[in-house]
Amino acid sequence: MVLKLVTKIDNPILRAESKPVKKIDAKMRALAVDMRETMFRAKGIGLAAPQVGHNIRLVLVLINFGTPQQNTITMFNPEVSALSTDMETMEEGCLSLPKLFGDVTRHTSLTVRYQDLKGRFCVLKLSHLNARIVQHELDHINGILYRDRMANSDSPFADRVWKK
Repeated sequence: MVLKLVTKIDNPILRAESKPVKKIDAKMRALAVDMRETMFRAKGIGLAAPQVGHNIRLVLVLINFGTPQQNTITMFNPEVSALSTDMETMEEGCLSLPKLFGDVTRHTSLTVRYQDLKGRFCVLKLSHLNARIVQHELDHINGILYRDRMANSDSPFADRVWKK
């Protein structure tokens, strides 16, 4: 089932820190399936539970986007255990802030630990776009939007655009 996306920069759901998932049961797996359908219907490459109205630590990321190795990873309770010192700036967008884009500087690689759909602990080392997607989605479960990380987000013009 496609879920309704939560939008607007000042939405309290998007600004709250999410709670850990205590039990990965059938209800949580069903939510993950619905989030996957929602993400693909919206043509996204990542989706966090707050974006569909649930303040829990659950994210989906599409890794290796546009390649034969493209794969959707479901992450419950993800935590970054290592970040590179190298940084890169790229344009980002967000399903919760449609049609808006901005340059964000992020770490070029990371290691993330999470639980999968069966509750098993997993570790992934990711770089470039894959690492960027994870950082963007983890920001969501920490109540941070990419606009908060933009270098030029304080301009009066940016404020008028973001509040629309």
